[in-house]
Amino acid sequence: MNRGTLLALTVLVIAVVAFAGYLAVTEAPRVPSSTSSPSTSVAVTSVTSTSTVTSSLTGLGCGVGSVSEPDWTTYHGSGARTGYVDIAVSCADDDWRSVSLDGDVYAEPLVSQGMVIVATENDSVYALNSTSGAIIWRAHVGSPVPGSALPCGDIDPSGITGTPVIDPVAGTVYVVAFETPGTHYLVGLALEDGHVESTTPADPPGADPLVQQERGALALANGRVYVPYGGLEGDCGDYHGWVVGLNADGSGGEVSYEVPTNREGGIWAPSGIAVNPSGDLFVATGNGDSTTMFDHGDSVIELSPELTEIGYFAPSNWAALNAGDTDLGSVGPMLLSPAEIFQIGKEGVGYLIDAASLGGIGGQVFGGRVCSSAFGGDAAALGTIFVPCDDGLFALSYTANAFKALWNVTGFAAGPPVVTGGVVWALDTSNGTLLGYAAGTGSQLYAFVVGGATRFTTPSVGEGRVFLAAGDRVFAFVTG
Repeated sequence: MNRGTLLALTVLVIAVVAFAGYLAVTEAPRVPSSTSSPSTSVAVTSVTSTSTVTSSLTGLGCGVGSVSEPDWTTYHGSGARTGYVDIAVSCADDDWRSVSLDGDVYAEPLVSQGMVIVATENDSVYALNSTSGAIIWRAHVGSPVPGSALPCGDIDPSGITGTPVIDPVAGTVYVVAFETPGTHYLVGLALEDGHVESTTPADPPGADPLVQQERGALALANGRVYVPYGGLEGDCGDYHGWVVGLNADGSGGEVSYEVPTNREGGIWAPSGIAVNPSGDLFVATGNGDSTTMFDHGDSVIELSPELTEIGYFAPSNWAALNAGDTDLGSVGPMLLSPAEIFQIGKEGVGYLIDAASLGGIGGQVFGGRVCSSAFGGDAAALGTIFVPCDDGLFALSYTANAFKALWNVTGFAAGPPVVTGGVVWALDTSNGTLLGYAAGTGSQLYAFVVGGATRFTTPSVGEGRVFLAAGDRVFAFVTG
């Protein structure tokens, strides 16, 4: 059966089942089990070629038209990191895929002003036409650091890893580029054409940049771009968790916060920093190296705009988490509301935390087992939390004081999810299949094979499409 026939039959099945008054699981390349239980040089290239476009499959009734959606200018669409757009989806289709870019993409694609902004490990930033995939411009901002120049790590070369952030008012894209021989720079690029507006050294003060990795998403608030740092895969060297705040206009001066561990305590989760409406920041740390004296490892920390610590939360078993490399900070904090945070990590235990008073050690509002181990970034919509785990995608219903299992789909490693209306999207990172599930039930609705993808790959949404970077390409799926 060819792919077009398979997709047509998929929609026919959904239509018939919906008419009968219930949802069913459609045929897919892989069907997990489901249960209901718990810069030194810069080159900018303008491109008008449309050679990036492959055949557009619209036979499922998903017409390509003008869709009013907010731009997706930061990781999971907002400073809260909830990954939700209130746009109804009743069908989905393959739309386009880009040509191979000049490096692998670890960062989430962003969407603004009709463009998809993508950063690569070759220290390049691309703007693709959101409706065709054609390259509009490319900016190569420096030479990435080869893996052989680093004491450990699993990214080679290492260039732009953390998800950028866009200021749509100023029309600027901000990225942190790791450049040879080993310096992190915050680079501001004009959204319109990719020319460099500012370049600012962004390494933490006094830190060895060769053992500090900028994997977490950037945050834009308080007139600053905030940059989180952790360590390399392998935990080599004298690294620490850091947040560095740099003026967005490129002017001098910076603020910084160092996690007060003797060593480690990295802020490395791909979702990075969450920001509340008042401009306070929330980060989650990995393990510290102490098991006798609390050191802010395996914690959620609140910081002021000036990066002064306001408060913290840590599980009661922080010492065991430190000893076992069981990072609470394998997922970044998510703000369910300005008053409440959801946090989960490698242990698979979720916590609701009072955002106004984090509670210190053991000070959670509620906690409970969710899954085996969680990584990346969560999503939340309409009273439901969606958690990406090594053993599947887990949905929790929640109130202000508790959560409980709603549904789960197991048997695969889930990438960080996003939600469009009633559909939650997540990548099966083991086989490179983008899966769409009914948000209320976990019934599988869509499956699109994209091939190899980096770990923690997460979709983005805009222009009536779902976008996903897999390896060195970007894929677009039209929705309607």
